[in-house]
Amino acid sequence: MMGTPDRPFRLGTRASPLAMAQAEMVKAALIAAHGWDDDAVTLRPVVASGDKILDRPLADVGGKALWTKELDVWLGEGETDASVHSMKDVETIRPPEFLVVAMLERADVRDRLIGAASIDAIPQGAKFGTSAPRRRAQMMRLRPDLDIVLFRGNVQTRLAKIANGDAAATLLAAAGLVRLGMGDGVAIAVDTLLPAPSQGAVGIEVRSDDAAAQAIVSAIDHRETSDCVRAERALLAALSGDCRSPVAAMALLTGGEIVLRAALYSPDGGDCVTGERRFAVGDSQTPHDLAAALLADAPATIREVFGG
Repeated sequence: MMGTPDRPFRLGTRASPLAMAQAEMVKAALIAAHGWDDDAVTLRPVVASGDKILDRPLADVGGKALWTKELDVWLGEGETDASVHSMKDVETIRPPEFLVVAMLERADVRDRLIGAASIDAIPQGAKFGTSAPRRRAQMMRLRPDLDIVLFRGNVQTRLAKIANGDAAATLLAAAGLVRLGMGDGVAIAVDTLLPAPSQGAVGIEVRSDDAAAQAIVSAIDHRETSDCVRAERALLAALSGDCRSPVAAMALLTGGEIVLRAALYSPDGGDCVTGERRFAVGDSQTPHDLAAALLADAPATIREVFGG
C-alpha cells in the first residue's frame, strides 16, 4: 500500500462505454490496493481510430493498432501514466517502450449468441453479423448456410443492428456484456466455440522506464490471468498471424500447470486444425511448439493466413 500520490494517477482509456467501464474497474482496484482516495486516480478517455472507422474490416484499415495508437501517443508523451486495454485488442508484438505489467482477474471467456436461442435455431440462410475472422470461420464451419455480413461498432451499436434487423444473429463477448451490466444472449460452450486469445482479460500498460508506475500498477495484477493470457499471446506470436488470421485459443491453470488449447481455421471455416499442450507456468517455449505443430498439420488454406 502506498501513500496518496502528489498528483492523480492518470489512466488512458478508449471512450467507448465498455472501455470506460473497464477503466473504472482498474481505478477501483488501484484505490483499493493502495488505500487511496477516489480523486487519486483520473480517467483520460480518447476516441480510438478503431471506434471511428466502422464500415470496413479492421484488417483493411490498420489492424489492432487502431485500438492502441492514440493511447500509445499519450502514454509515450507522458500525458498519461498507464493505458487500460482489452487484451484481445492489443497487438501481439508491442513497442519496447511499453510494458503490460498487470491484468485484472479474467471474466467469462465465452461468446454469447444474440438473436437466437441456439446456433441451430438461427433461421436457414439468415444473415449473421460479425467482423471477427475467428467468429466468421467458426460460424461458417458450424452453419455454412448462413450469410455472413460485416458488423462493426461497440456493443450497443451491434445490439441495435440486431434489433433493427440488419442480421438475424451475432456473437458478442460475454465478458463485455457482464461489465456493461447486460444479460443479453445465450452463452456458448467453449467446446463449441473456442474463444479468441486473451478474451475476457483487461490489461494495464505503462512505460518501460517508469518504475514508479510499474510498482503502482503491478499491485493489482491477477497472477493466474496474466500467466494464462501470456501463454495465449506466446502462441499468437509464434503463429505470425494478423487480424485476418482465424485463431482461437484458451489457457487454463489446472493442477499448477497451464493447459493451452488452440484451433486454426481457414477463412471460410472449411478446414480446421486443433491441438493442446500442458506445461509449467512461465514456459514460453511450449506455446511456440504447439504453434509449430498446428502449422505443420495445417493444409495450405490455413498456412497461407498464418504467414506460412
